[in-house]
Amino acid sequence: MLGDLGTASLAIGLACATLTALLWLRVALLGAPARPARLAAAATLAAAGTACALLEVALLRHDFSIRFVAENGGRHVPLYYTVTSLWSALDGSLLLWLLVLGGFTALLARQRYPARLHAYAMVVVSAVTMFFFALSRFAANPFRAVDPVPTDGPGPNPLLLQHPAMGVHPPLLYAGYLGLVVPFALALAAPLAGPQGRAWLRLARPWALAAWAALTAGIGLGAWWSYAVLGWGGYWAWDPVENASLLPWLTATAFLHTALGRATGRAAWNTTLAVASFILVLLGTFLTRSGAVTSVHAFTDSPLGPMLLGLVLLAVVVSTVATGRRTDRPTRHGAPALSRPTAVLVNGVLLVTIAAVVLVGTIFPLLSAPLGGVRTSVGPAYYQRTAVPLAVVVLLLAGVTPALRDRTRGLRRLAVPGAAALATVALVGLFSRPGLPALAAFGAATFVLVGQAGQLVDRLRARGRVVGLAGLVAHAGIALVAVGVAGSSAYGRDTERTVRTGETLRVADVRVQLLGVDRGAGGGGMTVRARLRLTEAGGAERTITPALRYHPARDMAVTVPAIGTGPLRDTYVTLIAVAEDSGSATIRIAVNPLVGLLWAGGALTTAGGVVAAVGAARSRRRPTAQAGGRQPSTVAVGAESADSRVAGPRAVGAEPAGSGAAGPGGVG
Repeated sequence: MLGDLGTASLAIGLACATLTALLWLRVALLGAPARPARLAAAATLAAAGTACALLEVALLRHDFSIRFVAENGGRHVPLYYTVTSLWSALDGSLLLWLLVLGGFTALLARQRYPARLHAYAMVVVSAVTMFFFALSRFAANPFRAVDPVPTDGPGPNPLLLQHPAMGVHPPLLYAGYLGLVVPFALALAAPLAGPQGRAWLRLARPWALAAWAALTAGIGLGAWWSYAVLGWGGYWAWDPVENASLLPWLTATAFLHTALGRATGRAAWNTTLAVASFILVLLGTFLTRSGAVTSVHAFTDSPLGPMLLGLVLLAVVVSTVATGRRTDRPTRHGAPALSRPTAVLVNGVLLVTIAAVVLVGTIFPLLSAPLGGVRTSVGPAYYQRTAVPLAVVVLLLAGVTPALRDRTRGLRRLAVPGAAALATVALVGLFSRPGLPALAAFGAATFVLVGQAGQLVDRLRARGRVVGLAGLVAHAGIALVAVGVAGSSAYGRDTERTVRTGETLRVADVRVQLLGVDRGAGGGGMTVRARLRLTEAGGAERTITPALRYHPARDMAVTVPAIGTGPLRDTYVTLIAVAEDSGSATIRIAVNPLVGLLWAGGALTTAGGVVAAVGAARSRRRPTAQAGGRQPSTVAVGAESADSRVAGPRAVGAEPAGSGAAGPGGVG
């Protein structure tokens, strides 16, 4: 019964998405009333919500007549993880994808944008929704029946039962991915909408900010989950699926920056970045859901690869044709070489270059096999030698750019941050010798943090309040992330060895002694724990119990590391293997300095994005001039409202009619 209702809801959703696209096309071409199209968009969301609700009910009721429940549900699974099982496998996660996409479709339909621009954008979003409904209905239907009906299921992948972030990481990641469909749709709609299309960038920016904040949070939670669950002691392995989430984040960051600065040729550049960001989302969807790459994060054995690859190619062709029609490219005067617009543009180019480097490393193994006959792997060393140096330069520019707002005093404002950065490099290099990449990261992060502090003080003195707080917070967060990554990479120490009961394993000033091994059953499997006495610097002792859990239903063992978190470092102990007689165990111990700054920086960066998105949404709701006219200036992330002492009569972030770049800003 539930299976039939679920399949019917997918069919209804496909019909509603198709009707939504046709009705909005009618609005665009004939000027028809938009109310029926809005109702159809709401019906599409309702169909997606109904499908998700039905599958959740099936999981909670342990209805093993439905194949998805039989393959991913289980009576032994705790309630929380039974709910999150919805997105633990390919077919169910596609329902969550549809729910989030349907939510953005319905929310965009409710906006009061210029009629033709709005209608064409809704056609694009509805077409994307229609494709994924068709994919779910015909190729990845989670409501298919199974016969004979099993009495129990294996539960989801055991790795997905180890951390509560499973409940929020995928939804946030999907919100970040699919939020980028709105700037994509507005960019494609702009050349079709005529003069009304000039407002697309102002309207797209709040959506891009909200998507960027969600994607930042999703990536950060994913790194935390990897660190806490996988047992290898790291948080980023340049895995293809990890890279697939990083790619649209990089281009979206570039879009938010260049949409703010005044630079030659920016209109076409902004369109390209908005389009590329969502195309990279589609490419990441292909990599994750096609089985083309091997990853702990990917869905394997998927039949969706050819269809998703076809969507990526279709999106590239349609975007090229649609954006190629743009003719309203106003002539712009070149900015001075040493100016904020130039620095913003250079930063955007560098972000795109990093994205290109990561993209090459991600897809090269897929191309090497058909082209060369041998599948070649690309390891972390490639990214560390190419992407990391570029990232350090981007971080430096993030500290330089705000100071260039005032051309008369800009260079003088860089003196204190520059001196602090040089002092940091000298002192750290003298006392610890962490290596050139880490030294450069420490220096760049110091430069940014001191510069942001100076900006904060200057703005408080000038106005008595903080303008552009979101940008200050976001940039400070990125700098803390850089310190955390550099510190944990340069100063981290680890060792792995098999020890017998009573023997000790040491790394740096930390040692562990194996006290014994305990075995037990429960929770649908067997658990082996190593009792260890951990002694840290200063003689402080405590007992820790890293574990191995074997899940027979999946024939899979997962590690449960023991992580001791401190203000300056983490102690990370993993049980790798245990002898049959329980007399010895293989232990891995790692000391990870400054890794806490990584999580703090990610939280700050996300907070900056949220504050910026809220501010941009409020600014957009203010009365605006007629389409094609001059738009009022607003506060931007990393920017501030117009300062007549610096920018004169033209507001920062505002520009002549027709350029479409006025209004709320991006992460700058």
